[in-house]
Amino acid sequence: MYEGNINWILVIASVLAGIGIGALGYHLLNANVARNQKVRQRLAERELELSQVKETLNEHFINVTNLVKGIQRQSLELEEQVALGAERLSDDPRFKQQLVDQTDADSIDTKPDDGADTLETPRDYADGNRGTLSEDFGLHQPNEADQQVQPARY
Repeated sequence: MYEGNINWILVIASVLAGIGIGALGYHLLNANVARNQKVRQRLAERELELSQVKETLNEHFINVTNLVKGIQRQSLELEEQVALGAERLSDDPRFKQQLVDQTDADSIDTKPDDGADTLETPRDYADGNRGTLSEDFGLHQPNEADQQVQPARY
């Protein structure tokens, strides 16, 4: 019976060792999974915070744009009111002329450009058939009066 007991003891020891090794492997493998889940959760939280910041920033810029437009509108209304009041109440003809000149200048500044005074786009080539890579580019041609006979060089 002693040999039969050894077999059972080996079977029980092998089962216990297998359960221990399995539990250890499960623990090690699930530790990475739990860590990955925590990282994913933090990433999702950061993405949510980032989207909230973007939405807040967009709302802020929209509000600032609306406020700037309101300030511009109020500024134009104030200028018109001051000009009308000064025109009605002022007796000085020089001051009235200055107001007229200023409003004319403002209306000229606000007109769109008709393109008459536009600058030509820079080019990377020269006019004609000789470009910047020719040997005499940028050298002026000497006039007949400027030409002097050069002595021969030895």
